[in-house]
Amino acid sequence: MNAYSIWVLEYAYVPNYHLSGLIYGAHNQGHRKLPYCYVLLKGQGQLALVDVGYNHKAHGEVLANTYGVENWRPPRTVLGECGVAPEDISTVFITHAHFDHMGNIEDFPNARFYIQERELSKWVWAMSLDRRFRWLMLGIDPADIMRAVDLARQCRLVCVDGGREDVLPGIDLYAAYDTHTWGSMYVHVRNDLARNSENSWVFAGDLAYTYENLRGWDARDPQYVPVGLATGSQFNLLMTADAMVKKAGGDCHRVIPPHEERLRELYPSRITKEDSASPNWHWRAGSRAGLRKVRL
Repeated sequence: MNAYSIWVLEYAYVPNYHLSGLIYGAHNQGHRKLPYCYVLLKGQGQLALVDVGYNHKAHGEVLANTYGVENWRPPRTVLGECGVAPEDISTVFITHAHFDHMGNIEDFPNARFYIQERELSKWVWAMSLDRRFRWLMLGIDPADIMRAVDLARQCRLVCVDGGREDVLPGIDLYAAYDTHTWGSMYVHVRNDLARNSENSWVFAGDLAYTYENLRGWDARDPQYVPVGLATGSQFNLLMTADAMVKKAGGDCHRVIPPHEERLRELYPSRITKEDSASPNWHWRAGSRAGLRKVRL
């Protein structure tokens, strides 16, 4: 029996993203579709999200156009396919502060947001640096940082310092300091609610973009290969990959990279009626392993 129904919801995508940006060292090896997704958790009287996507306006739109993002859909449309409205969401876990994960805070007026304290404070620090360090800000909308700070004023922000178990029943948060970002974190769902869970899922944020990050190119001889972007260290990314796979019971396919297009090949999927000409996907996690994919 699953405690949560788990949906990975694609709200936009980049049709041709260079592979070296996803897999460290994969230079001149082509391109791949890069979905932009967030995760909906339904159950135990809870409606929670892992990340919130971005709002296609102001600097968020500028960043999206820079990276070639297409077919953006607002949360009301995306969540509506699951019978949920943005106002229904009570809890949001922000894996890190890049615009495509934290850029839509204002669409969830009733939610309490969880983020690592180090993630927020270090981006404020980065914003104060000399212009010569602006590479650090390639994925950041400064307005998102200010909106997160304003959540504290509204008493809707929880700054987590490291790991925290049972934030919601069966849901744990783990810090991954100095990896993809300074204060990234991943979300562990024990979907049987057991302490030593046999039905675990890990939602990786950008600590893994693809399954090559978790198993390498050859499944017969697996290895960890870090993502192509780190403000921290590649070593820390490797150690975090190992920690996530262990939390998932040793099954790398239970670690869900939200930018992984091939989720639809691994788990049940469906296509929604919203835009059949230029579709998005949603995946759902229901049965034993469950991710089911839905297409907008």
